[in-house]
Amino acid sequence: MPQGKIKKVVSEKGFGFIEGDRGDLFFHHSEVKDVTFEELRVGQTVEFEVGRGEKGPRATSVRVVG
Repeated sequence: MPQGKIKKVVSEKGFGFIEGDRGDLFFHHSEVKDVTFEELRVGQTVEFEVGRGEKGPRATSVRVVG
């Protein structure tokens, strides 16, 4: 499962971006697992799956590592 770091969280709109090996990936708050979206912080390491969104690849099943 790929890993990356939270690059940006846009709390008021419910989405963010993960910095990974293949560049930045969008994620939606509904894809965050095991913690709430509000608990995510820039710099946290997460693991995720890569899915398909309307505008290209996106992170799904986002989980904080550690």
